[in-house]
Amino acid sequence: MAPNTTARSSFVCAACDKDFQRENNLRQHWMKTRDAACVAVGASVKAHLRQGAHLPRQNPPSPSRSSSSHHSSSQLPDKQSPQPFAGDIFGASSNYSEEDFPGLDKEHTSEPPSDSDSEENDAGDASTQPGWEPPRRTTMEEVPDEDDKMDVDIPPPRVSTPPPLQPPPAPQQVPDTADPAAKACLASVHITHFGGKAGAPIPDTPVTPNAYLLYEAALRGGTDKPRPGKYGPFSSEMQWKIAEWAKLDGPSASCSRVTERLDLSFKNTTQLNDIIDKKLPCLRPKFISEEIVIADRSFDVYRRDIIACVRALYGDPKHNEYLCFAPERHYADEDKTQRLHHDFHTGRWWWDTQKAVEEKTPGATIIPVILSSDKTQFTLFRNKTAYPVYLTIGNLPKDIRRKPSRMGQVLVAYIPTTKLEHIKNKESRRRSMCNLFHACMRRILIGLKEAGISGVVMRSGDGVLVTCTYTGESPVCECPPDALGEFPCMHNPRNFQAAVEALGSIGAPDWGTRCANANIKPVQHPFWEDLPYVDVFRSITPDILHQLLQGVVKHLIGWITEAVGADELDARVRRLPLNHAIRPFLKGISSLSRVSGMEHKQICSFLLSVIGDLPHTSAITYSLMRATRGIIDFTYLSRYPVHSVETLKELEACLTEFHNNKHVFLDLGIRDNFNISKLHFLNHYVRAIKLYGTADNYNTEATERLHIDFAKDAYRATNRKDEFKQMTKWLERREKIIAFGHYVEWRCNGEPPFPSTSSREALAKTHIRISFEDVSCPYKIKMTKRPSEKSVLLDTIESPSGYGATLFTVALACFIVQFCNPTLPHAHVDEAAHNIVLPFRRLPVFHHIKFVNTTFFGSETLDSIHAYPRTIGKTGKVTRLSRFDTAMIRVRPAAIGSTRKFDGLRVGRVRVVFSIPPRGLETLFPINMQPPEHLAYVEWFSTFAAHPEAASGMYRLKRQLAGDGSPLVSVLPVSVIQSSVHLFPKWGQTVPVDWTNENILDRSSAFLLSNYKDQRTFFEYH
Repeated sequence: MAPNTTARSSFVCAACDKDFQRENNLRQHWMKTRDAACVAVGASVKAHLRQGAHLPRQNPPSPSRSSSSHHSSSQLPDKQSPQPFAGDIFGASSNYSEEDFPGLDKEHTSEPPSDSDSEENDAGDASTQPGWEPPRRTTMEEVPDEDDKMDVDIPPPRVSTPPPLQPPPAPQQVPDTADPAAKACLASVHITHFGGKAGAPIPDTPVTPNAYLLYEAALRGGTDKPRPGKYGPFSSEMQWKIAEWAKLDGPSASCSRVTERLDLSFKNTTQLNDIIDKKLPCLRPKFISEEIVIADRSFDVYRRDIIACVRALYGDPKHNEYLCFAPERHYADEDKTQRLHHDFHTGRWWWDTQKAVEEKTPGATIIPVILSSDKTQFTLFRNKTAYPVYLTIGNLPKDIRRKPSRMGQVLVAYIPTTKLEHIKNKESRRRSMCNLFHACMRRILIGLKEAGISGVVMRSGDGVLVTCTYTGESPVCECPPDALGEFPCMHNPRNFQAAVEALGSIGAPDWGTRCANANIKPVQHPFWEDLPYVDVFRSITPDILHQLLQGVVKHLIGWITEAVGADELDARVRRLPLNHAIRPFLKGISSLSRVSGMEHKQICSFLLSVIGDLPHTSAITYSLMRATRGIIDFTYLSRYPVHSVETLKELEACLTEFHNNKHVFLDLGIRDNFNISKLHFLNHYVRAIKLYGTADNYNTEATERLHIDFAKDAYRATNRKDEFKQMTKWLERREKIIAFGHYVEWRCNGEPPFPSTSSREALAKTHIRISFEDVSCPYKIKMTKRPSEKSVLLDTIESPSGYGATLFTVALACFIVQFCNPTLPHAHVDEAAHNIVLPFRRLPVFHHIKFVNTTFFGSETLDSIHAYPRTIGKTGKVTRLSRFDTAMIRVRPAAIGSTRKFDGLRVGRVRVVFSIPPRGLETLFPINMQPPEHLAYVEWFSTFAAHPEAASGMYRLKRQLAGDGSPLVSVLPVSVIQSSVHLFPKWGQTVPVDWTNENILDRSSAFLLSNYKDQRTFFEYH
């Protein structure tokens, strides 16, 4: 900045002509004086100040000073008067436009404070983990970019006045960047009902009591017995609550002193179990133990009656208002051209099957039975395993099925996990294990065949199947193993009828030949061979956890590690900027073992960032980016809770993008083919979504969570000997307690009638809205009542070793001028800001901005922005690294009809979040113009270009600098901050050794705005 000359100011009392060096001294004089004339002048000046004027001052001659010395009043000796701001921190007025310095509207208000008392401080890691890295240069060399024009900041059109910052959109507003089908869906859902009488009561049948009254009859042991109290066999509410706590949350051991003081009717666990076993009814069936003999060795199968399990789910009073009885077709538009797929009943399979059933049995209600199974470990070292089989029904919405607390899943069986080591021949052992699985499943599914053919009467609450295909082959289509990498897949679906006929010829001399001709293993009586309305090959559904995250993404990470190099890859991962939604991998990712699905999901959020600027040809780098982007985009799109025609087209386009560029892995010698069954199955995702609804209907992430409740917790409750017998008993008691708790709740609430389920269309719209809001829900800012630091010196705020807000004082002065004079021309802001003198030396500072959506997620923090300096411990060691996050900020409303994705938005780095103290409000602002409670000082990044980069699909940004190299900054209301953003640095061919995740936002010269921070970000930015 060019030098400026300013005069030192003094403050004079008009009544007594006394000269004061500081404004506060003059104010103290007016407050303490007994001179009536001085008191009158003070009152008059105070009233005048509230109208936007300034204190009277004298300007004696003074030597000139450069504007670089104009800091806050806290930097001056107490005996000197504060220096007024002179000059423009952004350079000459011709160097910037209104978009470079957003203005402020006086009507802005801040978000209400939260109910919490104080902020928690995230300590974080003080330094990155040590580890060997390849030799690196100490300075960043610019790497020529294929599209250099993206590096150039195109100056926006200049205007004379800064545009006002607009408040964030209302909570019910649909994001501007949402899919048009999504917007239409949120506005209205158009439904085509199947019709018929599915779900209607059977005529001429007696009316039965509701589920709670039937439960009560079982509880009292007969209709002739008196009605029990609210708490049944427990004499009081306290006894019931203690019993519930003991079986669901508390320890199993008895505590004699507690039981004596509470006067409990049960003194120990044995007595409590006796009450549960004998006096509480069981709504879900008990487990049955059966033996299956394989090669003269018997194995126990613990199973439940599967029809009784279906009855329990269908008749659960907690599920009554959510049950769906018939298929529907949902559309996003009135013309019904934009088909929507979400819950199971919106898929094509149910509609087609309902038509087939209606031809034979009009009015029949279909109950889709969904089975899932997966082996899990009880312990890490003793090799104890279980093979649970879970059951749920498609009549329940997926939001209930995937939440264990809603009791929408039933553990139906434990399958033996034996390795059949007593069978010495390996081939015979493999066949025997396959036959054992199918024999167990046939026992488990006894009753489904008859129920599917003849049907069963059921009352609602108000009254990987093994396909026997060869390993390495597609279980869905007839694609041969050496053609799995071909795209698109042109092979026919597997012929289910041919497979059944071949397997049904067991005992014939040519049985093995017939099975080989049908391309299926010779398995004795697979459990699905005689189940009605079942095509096992169509029943194999996408599995995002094991198939996509633990399969395809795992392969992709390995390929990229070879392309980038393990050391360089880890160096880049360790230096990525921190963000609320991104887990830091401070040791890199190349050496990770036993990586979970959640960790693979986290890696997807930054994987595209680590493959830029590689020392390869531009063509190789371009293809590598495009291929990786295709898989990552496919991963995010496949997790959408609702799919439209357009999103399904995008899903196929992502797969096409990968296959069009996968040759890069062949060119680099990383792969010699792509015959991977899990990669091939991506061809069938769109088909499965159209048939059965979105992938979260059948994703095994839900059943992985069930392993904790139904297997691991149950195992911990045993004595580790003959554990399955104890586990099943523990589960039965737990389910009895939960069922009785629902009954007690119903009694205590006055026995309310069941809600009507007549309006299925309104309920369907509710589910659609909830599903979309899960991804695109608007954020609401939540600030703590008390600041993180009650009093921070302005010197510390402006110090590079503190908050780094080097131009804080002058930026705040500009904010004050613009807020008090919103119509003031931009060129006059500097002149008016010269006269602003801050009447405080310290400010309260907040270290976090949190974002919540209480409607859909309660008090959960969905996003947050951190802004705090380093913390040094008593020993001089860094205990917390500094962190100043980047944010998306609304600087003006989006233009009507604009198609630009980020119209009216800019990215800024939040340096400090603060409030103006009360005496500052009284001095600096008119009484009728109070500023927002929470303000933020941000450093701006460049405006968005017209289009993103071709290879990455992301927008390039640079730190916005003034003509003298200083950052372009603003003070603005926290309410205009939309969310945090994650920036990917442009690395250069090798990462400089002095870059860390703490300083990378200062060191890197260019960045890419990540589309992959979380699912919501992808939904809005994609």
